[in-house]
Amino acid sequence: MTQHYLSIEGVSMQFGKQVPVLSDLWLGVEKGEFVSLIGHSGCGKSTLLNIVAGLLHATDGTVILDGVSCEDPGPDRAVVFQNHSLLPWLTVYENVKLAVDKVFKGKKTKQQRHEWVIENLELVHMTHALDKRPGEISGGMKQRVGIARALAMEPKLLLLDEPFGALDALTRANLQDEVMAIHRRLGNTVLMITHDVDEAVLLSDRIVMLTNGPEATIGQVLDVDLPRPRDRLTLADDARYVAARRDVLRFLYERQRPPAEKAA
Repeated sequence: MTQHYLSIEGVSMQFGKQVPVLSDLWLGVEKGEFVSLIGHSGCGKSTLLNIVAGLLHATDGTVILDGVSCEDPGPDRAVVFQNHSLLPWLTVYENVKLAVDKVFKGKKTKQQRHEWVIENLELVHMTHALDKRPGEISGGMKQRVGIARALAMEPKLLLLDEPFGALDALTRANLQDEVMAIHRRLGNTVLMITHDVDEAVLLSDRIVMLTNGPEATIGQVLDVDLPRPRDRLTLADDARYVAARRDVLRFLYERQRPPAEKAA
């Protein structure tokens, strides 16, 4: 069997005596790849992400990252949630520093850790708000800090759980562009959940489409054949972008109609 950088091998998940949420998922992700998971609500996307993060234990199967089993949470996997999860009593700087100190205390000097915090906040253009608390900055800025905190841990895998879902359209677009720029610069491996077809096509190297739950599994994997760097305005008229978008929509709304529509 080919060893992938991230291997999701036969993962199934059942809560109690209920019908399994996920059933026999197999997926390989290569180092430096940006992969999106998309599917209708209730198909188990977040459950799968939480299993990869080590926050849930799969009923069956295993997850292996860089040759190591992911049974528990660890700094090799950093998660950015839709809810920024910043500690409200700490400043922007302190929120990132907390993660840096936890991962690098004993490995970096105090000055090196300080410089590393600043470097990661510079990466998301948030050094102007070092001393502000989460309640004093916008939703988009909070997500920038959350991304900086995750990157500052130097994870092998960055997990994004609908990180832009609660933002307005303009802020969402700006952050998407920044995530693309960061991915291009760092070459990090990313697994992202999204409900947004355009977002998935714009950001991803591959889009993994899940069937409807319960017993959801992988229904289709689409390679996004678009050169990088990508510009959203140029891509709007690109036949490859239009075709990829159409393929995802066709899967979601022809092959896998929303559960509510099937019941109607």
